[in-house]
Amino acid sequence: MLSADDWPIAAAMLPMGDAHPAADSPPPVERWLADLGEVHDAGFSHVDLTDSWVHYGDLAPGQVEALRQCLAATGSTAASLSAIRRSVIDERDGEAHLAYAHRTIEVAASLSIPVVSVGLHRALTAAQRDQLWFWTVEGHRDPFEDQDAWSLAVTRLRELGRHAADAGLILSLELYEHTFLGTSESSVRLVEEIGLDNVGLNPDIGNLIRLHEPVEDWRAIAEATMPYANFWHVKNYTRDEDAAAGFVSTVPTSLELGVINYREAVKIALRNGFQGVICVEHYGGDGLSVSATNRDYLRQRVLPRRDYTPGTSRVRQSHGTDASS
Repeated sequence: MLSADDWPIAAAMLPMGDAHPAADSPPPVERWLADLGEVHDAGFSHVDLTDSWVHYGDLAPGQVEALRQCLAATGSTAASLSAIRRSVIDERDGEAHLAYAHRTIEVAASLSIPVVSVGLHRALTAAQRDQLWFWTVEGHRDPFEDQDAWSLAVTRLRELGRHAADAGLILSLELYEHTFLGTSESSVRLVEEIGLDNVGLNPDIGNLIRLHEPVEDWRAIAEATMPYANFWHVKNYTRDEDAAAGFVSTVPTSLELGVINYREAVKIALRNGFQGVICVEHYGGDGLSVSATNRDYLRQRVLPRRDYTPGTSRVRQSHGTDASS
């Protein structure tokens, strides 16, 4: 059983911007080294290769090798790879996104990355990009009444799951607002219909509770999805509601201070046998430093000690920041 000392907690590369090679140009090795070095200096040895940083499925073999060397040079272990905003059921680009996902799985396998996370969320609309917080403007909604679209999602995600299994990888499906992975019930139904042992859920509860509309209780989402979890994006938000006025406001914050009680959420995860990679994320401000704060909170206050047996009481000893986390 993993413990607070050895649990793989990865920093999302989300705060590091876009470092994808320009067309027909050599890999930006200096930029990659600088970004990965900054993440390592924040106390992370594990990273989630979020593809907002580099489009891994579009890299040439030589560029993949350059990335491998940058990871090694900075002492960084790629614990996971998250491919985002490329829905395989997109009406226009779904087939292209499916092909990209297959190439991404091949890159992950070549870099010995054990888990690939994908989802059904779309690219942000122009209106969403114009907002301070993109979730305050409605984007795409998957057609829950369209059985053909649902069946296509099952078929294409199953295809990716089989490819991942052949490569010895786990495929994780990220919960995301207003998609077929946008409620606990539909997420569980989707992974059950896919029916592959290596395909599970990435219960990114923050993606659902940040909406400026009525939402499921975060505990209900955790209880329903954690039995299927094989990877976990964690982030948190404040949430203020005035039902009479029809007012909701959410803002990103640290794991410790938001509306999701991660002390309780981790207990739910452990009770359901979760032993996967945890990826800490944050939007806005110094996202990397907040991610480091979240890592320390998990290690020092929430994750079990090596000598801990669930259901027993124990006194926690002080635990300083582990720079190798």
